[in-house]
Amino acid sequence: MHLVKFSNCVSLVFLGFAIFFFFFFLSNQKMATSDDTPKSIYDFTVKDIRGNDASLSEYSGKVLLIVNVASKCGLTQSNYKELNVLYEKYKNKGFEILAFPCNQFAGQEPGSNEEIQEVVCTRFKAEFPIFDKVEVNGKDAAPLYKFLKSQKGGFLGDGIKWNFTKFLVNKEGKVVERYAPTTSPLKIEKDIQNLLEAESS
Repeated sequence: MHLVKFSNCVSLVFLGFAIFFFFFFLSNQKMATSDDTPKSIYDFTVKDIRGNDASLSEYSGKVLLIVNVASKCGLTQSNYKELNVLYEKYKNKGFEILAFPCNQFAGQEPGSNEEIQEVVCTRFKAEFPIFDKVEVNGKDAAPLYKFLKSQKGGFLGDGIKWNFTKFLVNKEGKVVERYAPTTSPLKIEKDIQNLLEAESS
């Protein structure tokens, strides 16, 4: 009888330890997960058009429009023209456009980074920052784009549908709106103005 009681006590002690370690491990996992999860776009480092690291924390306190661009798309001419208008109008008021070339849509951005920069600067006269060519969908999608899509899903799924999908980011680095490729940049102007006028928290 004493042996049975002792055995039961030992079992309970082991069970207690097992439960303790399970919850300890679980809480540590949650902490690690929450610590590793990006809170804003400022947690990302990307490559600029020359292949150098660029921390997006450099844009802290600015309103951002993040766009996946292409040089040979039917939407290219109108989008670059209107993006230039917005940039010229608001660049000195805390607004920045971040352009990420992408060749995932009908191969419409086939050039090297050097060729892309030449086209963007010479043909489209863009002055806003152009970054390294990225993928925006699939397993090799840039971490920044995985984050953007997780924050603002699109129509019929989160995937980027085409060139010139636009994400609007507030002064705290939070994604506040997503616009379809066919949305004219100038149609976004009022939303940009509202965020620029908003006080940082």
